[in-house]
Amino acid sequence: MGQTSERDDDHGAGPGDQTVTEYLRLGLRFGRVVDGFVDAFTGDEQLRRQVDAEPAPDPLELSAQAAELSRRVPDAGLGAARTDYLTAHLDALTVAGRRLAGEPMSFIDEVRSYFQVDIDLVDTDVYAAAHDEIAALLGGSGPLRDRLRAAREAEACPPELVETAVRTVAAALRERVAGPTGIAALPEHIDFEIARDVAWSGFNYYLGGFRSRVAVNADVGHRMSQFGVLVAHECYPGHHTEHCRKEDLLVDRGGEREHQIFLVNTPQCVMAEGLGDLALTAAVGPGWGRWLAEVLDGIGPAFDPELVEALEVASRPLNTVRQNAAILLHDRGADPEEIVAYQQRWGLADEKQARQRLRFLTDPLWRAYTSTYVEGDRLLRPWLAARPAGQSALDRFSRLLDEPLTPRVVQRELADHTDRVT
Repeated sequence: MGQTSERDDDHGAGPGDQTVTEYLRLGLRFGRVVDGFVDAFTGDEQLRRQVDAEPAPDPLELSAQAAELSRRVPDAGLGAARTDYLTAHLDALTVAGRRLAGEPMSFIDEVRSYFQVDIDLVDTDVYAAAHDEIAALLGGSGPLRDRLRAAREAEACPPELVETAVRTVAAALRERVAGPTGIAALPEHIDFEIARDVAWSGFNYYLGGFRSRVAVNADVGHRMSQFGVLVAHECYPGHHTEHCRKEDLLVDRGGEREHQIFLVNTPQCVMAEGLGDLALTAAVGPGWGRWLAEVLDGIGPAFDPELVEALEVASRPLNTVRQNAAILLHDRGADPEEIVAYQQRWGLADEKQARQRLRFLTDPLWRAYTSTYVEGDRLLRPWLAARPAGQSALDRFSRLLDEPLTPRVVQRELADHTDRVT
């Protein structure tokens, strides 16, 4: 943005600018406590160098700094939406600092503190009903997990074709959404790479200047029918598109520099992951199975487009299995091996998948992040469906790309919508 970030020079800026600079500085300090806490920073590199030159930060002190800055935000003259956004994120950082210092906290309370959502165990009767629906779609006989595994193995993508499939789907999605989302006018670009031995299936590293590096984990065993959701999530119209739009609209044009940093375990993560998981729904919608089969024709094994689409809908209730597993592991004292078995039984995961998810659930930084995928989808899917008559899903979805919404704001909008229709 070109604005100086020297602390001694902030005296010439307004209280709002000073507050935002302190927020950016605080976020970068958290990144020094634990690698990966700063998912992306596209602001002044001089500010980053200043923070890197400071003494090693103490997480309890960072918690106190976040609480104090949160108290000052309402007096910074930033307007209601920016005040709400910054306060929500500083309150999350207040708790994050205490957790990083070792303060014990239940998983449920930790998720509430970071993400503005309330969670609890989902009854396994919900999963049993989903199993019945999946079994009916698959047909045949024998254990359901074996039948599902056989169907999945039939469309397994050879590792050497993963990059080709990802690039092909990304190009097709970009062609579909670049105009409607406004990124066709931006000099945006994605570089792709294949990663190994990581806890996630795909990751977007936003580099600023409308550029991303998207890494795809080759170790998880991708299926051909998964590439639509994966690439839409990470690229078009998911994470990459959101970062580009917010950099253009909010930062470059609006001067809202708080969006130059993306911090793990804050409300923006629920919005981002929910947005990512709904990206294919917004870009293609019903019929995405046939669309994807045509895009990938000739690359890897074929799949039944109607079946994979029906299975995706039937399997949605199982998304909460991993959150249940986290609650059982962290709050109910379950043994890790019990958690592996739980995810195999109720999530219909094979052992490799179950252990990969356990790795995510036990990572000190990422354990609570599990809930962003679960609650992001549960929050934003009904919000997307509650769009005004005549509005397309992609137009409604574009609000998520362009506006700094928080879970609490979306919850209020959903409540207002319910009041109007009842």
